[in-house]
Amino acid sequence: MVRETDKQPSVIRSLDWWTIGIYFALLIFGWISVCGASYTYGETDIFSLSSRSGMQIVWIGTSLVLGFVLLMMGDRYFDTFAYVIYGLLLLLLFATIFNPHEIKGSRSWLVLGPLRLQPAEFAKFATGLAVAKLMSTYGFNIHKMKHFAAALGVVLLPMLFIVGQKETGSALVYLSFFLMFYREGMPGSVLFTGVAMIVYFVVGIKYEEVLLWDTPTSVGKFVVLLLVQLFTSGMVFVYCYDKEKALRMGLSCLILTLLVLLFSEFVIPFDIVWVQLLICALLIGYLVFQGLSTRIYNYMLIALFSVGSIVFFYSADYVLNDVMEPHQRVRINVLLGLDDDLAGAGYNVHQSEIAIGSGGLKGKGFLNGTQTKLKFVPEQDTDFIFCTVGEEEGFVGSAGVLLLFLALILRLIHLAERQPFKFGRVYGYCVLSIFLFHMFINVGMVLGLTPVIGIPLPFFSYGGSSLWGFTILLFIFMRIDAGRNLVRS
Repeated sequence: MVRETDKQPSVIRSLDWWTIGIYFALLIFGWISVCGASYTYGETDIFSLSSRSGMQIVWIGTSLVLGFVLLMMGDRYFDTFAYVIYGLLLLLLFATIFNPHEIKGSRSWLVLGPLRLQPAEFAKFATGLAVAKLMSTYGFNIHKMKHFAAALGVVLLPMLFIVGQKETGSALVYLSFFLMFYREGMPGSVLFTGVAMIVYFVVGIKYEEVLLWDTPTSVGKFVVLLLVQLFTSGMVFVYCYDKEKALRMGLSCLILTLLVLLFSEFVIPFDIVWVQLLICALLIGYLVFQGLSTRIYNYMLIALFSVGSIVFFYSADYVLNDVMEPHQRVRINVLLGLDDDLAGAGYNVHQSEIAIGSGGLKGKGFLNGTQTKLKFVPEQDTDFIFCTVGEEEGFVGSAGVLLLFLALILRLIHLAERQPFKFGRVYGYCVLSIFLFHMFINVGMVLGLTPVIGIPLPFFSYGGSSLWGFTILLFIFMRIDAGRNLVRS
């Protein structure tokens, strides 16, 4: 309970106005970008509700009202009703799977007359509240498998429902919660494993058909299996604290691989991948033996990492060609440079790159972009909104927008770290992780650096659902932070 006294600071005085200022700046630049992206030559009224720029003003106004209402609520409501909010959003997500309205191949939108809402955008803050509530429970320890599994279940359940709506991009956003888990004590090996899997996938698929020198050995398979061996040796050093054994394992793998490679090149050509698999099997057997003889659990986990790496790598090709949807497969092939397809899957990114490049240093000026005005870039006021910034405001404007987002992320880290209770800190890191993921992936896909998965740029992309969702996500944390100095009894 909060005990009110004359010394209690008011909510307004306790608000972090730096973050509020960044929020307003992003809203303003976002509206300018929507206006530039949706403007048509000859249009006379950019404030008309029949235009996207005019409707975005409505979404901004209603977002400000939402933010004000959240700030006027008691900060303990979010803790108390976290599970209730999460449960209601889960039901809504589940119901949306059976939604008869399909928009662009996705069933993630609820159509209520002229209004369209995407529950997946609101499920982010609900999931953040629920996982913060769980992890702040007395006795919770992320190092205990059952506790970590429970927290993981809270995150993965809405993700599963969103995949059921055929909205893979929004589902992938929930992977950002692993950054919060890492801050709260999740072993770094989990993050490293995720990064390693991405490396295996990219290198293995991209260079699978390339042969090594004059041997019938795939460069992709060769490099990935060598990385598995080196990663395994490195993990022995990091997690078993045995530098000598790790060095011996790593050098043995490199020398054996080199000798076999030279034999295949100059004596009898053969696929040395089979020898590499044998080396991996010997490494795994050695790790299991060390684990059983020394009773050091980490050896067994490293052996499991090696087995999992090999299984993942050899299943990646099957997943790409037999599990993924054709449009997803083409997007990945375009990203990896295996297929240009400038008239198909690569068209959006290609036109976006042209628009950004044409902006130069200072840009073409507000409403003067040619690529965007002539509608060369599809989804240019939603998923590809950043290309409008690059074309009209140039490198200077793009850098300014990225610096604003960086300032927001750094400010959220500061606010999260000063929270007196674990609930506020965990939720704060959920918020900044989601913003960081959206910014990195959205800007990356516009520049052709990440796959096109169709997620909005916070406060920039046109639409009410995303703007409301990000506003609620941020302002709940603002209200929790504003109550940090209240005296509770």
